[in-house]
Amino acid sequence: MVLVVAQAISANARPESFADLAQKVSPAVVNITTSTVVAQGTGPSPIVPEGSPFEDFFRDFQDRNNNGDRPRRTSALGSGFVISEDGYIVTNNHVIETADEIIIEFFSGRELEATVIGTDPKTDIALLKVDADEPLPFVSFADSDTARVGDWVIAMGNPLGQGFSVSAGIVSARNRELSGTYDDYIQTDAAINRGNSGGPLFNLDGQVVGVNTAILSPNGGSIGIGFSMASNVVTRVVDQLQEFGETRRGWLGVRIQDVTDDVAEAMGLEKVAGALVTDVPEGPAEDAGMKAGDVIMQFDGFEVEDTRGLVRRVGNTAVGKTVRVVVFREGKTQTLRVTLGRREAAEGVVPAAQPGEADEPSETELLGLTLTQLDDELRSQLELDDNANGLVVSDIDNLSEAYEKGMRAGDVITEAGQQKLSSISDLEARIEDAREAGRKSILLLVRRAGEPRFVALSLEEPEDAPE
Repeated sequence: MVLVVAQAISANARPESFADLAQKVSPAVVNITTSTVVAQGTGPSPIVPEGSPFEDFFRDFQDRNNNGDRPRRTSALGSGFVISEDGYIVTNNHVIETADEIIIEFFSGRELEATVIGTDPKTDIALLKVDADEPLPFVSFADSDTARVGDWVIAMGNPLGQGFSVSAGIVSARNRELSGTYDDYIQTDAAINRGNSGGPLFNLDGQVVGVNTAILSPNGGSIGIGFSMASNVVTRVVDQLQEFGETRRGWLGVRIQDVTDDVAEAMGLEKVAGALVTDVPEGPAEDAGMKAGDVIMQFDGFEVEDTRGLVRRVGNTAVGKTVRVVVFREGKTQTLRVTLGRREAAEGVVPAAQPGEADEPSETELLGLTLTQLDDELRSQLELDDNANGLVVSDIDNLSEAYEKGMRAGDVITEAGQQKLSSISDLEARIEDAREAGRKSILLLVRRAGEPRFVALSLEEPEDAPE
């Protein structure tokens, strides 16, 4: 009896066939052919030694064929899927980004030319549109947050230009990050190859849970590690592309880093969480009173676990919305009201300069660092602003904690204990304050080539080596 029940459960867990599902969704899946005009001269040409008897032969051959630099047309293949009966189609941005012409081939063999409605390189998503004289078969998106590791999925598309093809597998992992700020990939072992890019990853309800985007492979073919951009990311992008023709992501206007164990201890945080603000350029956060050294604990009612979560949360929030941001500052929390800007309009914003006053040059050794106060000569050598202040790391002990944590000669320390530095005595005072407060480490704001980051260094004296 137990064996019969176990067999029944196993049969229900694994479908006998995906044929009915494939037949149901295939009419909404499309092949995409793109063509681009390139100069003939951009391709490889034979290298013939000067004076070779073949030199005249190859010159005549090139002159006869397209006059040497005559433009030629190249084509590429990809996949996509229809999301509305009036002809909106989703694919990858890299499938169509250089195309002069985009041809959509439907499961029936019918072909239509598509126009680009909008693209989002950050998530590698593009929205296309075709004009059809009748309603088109389409598919809907699933809630990718409900997808579980181990769930069955099927991938459909045009692998290696072979036409409509189906492969099956499971969700191998969730929340994968490859290289993008807004990455949220579903990993699957369903076979994905070149040409599958932009095609749908379906759950067993025939809903799109992801857009097949990339594979991990040493040879260019499927080895069972494929990545599909999660549908919950895609739907937000598609909605904005459909409404505006472009993305409109929220922008807070800060530079941030994760809170580590030693940073949390140095700041007196109860738990290792939040996003540590390293710089506040001109923008929404500065207008709201946020400062470098603040730790963002909550954003718009949501707890902030790390920088990745905060970036996604901010990006998914409407431009112009005023949100409550809870920060940890100087041992207590404070609530700021920030009206978000638009990230796309803020790309390339230069951080605000750090003003200060200079004292007489001096040098000392602290925390395994040889420190020199900034002067005009050092500012010139390091290409810093005339009003830049702080302490320059002129040398560093290779066996020190500072070296292990990535500090190097040429770094500039601008703050210690979340207070600005103008002299060696400032740093010595901050170290003394931290020790009196019972801190085991001190938090330094370090800049390298203009990029800021916080480093926590231990204040405990190293133990003497045993004799």
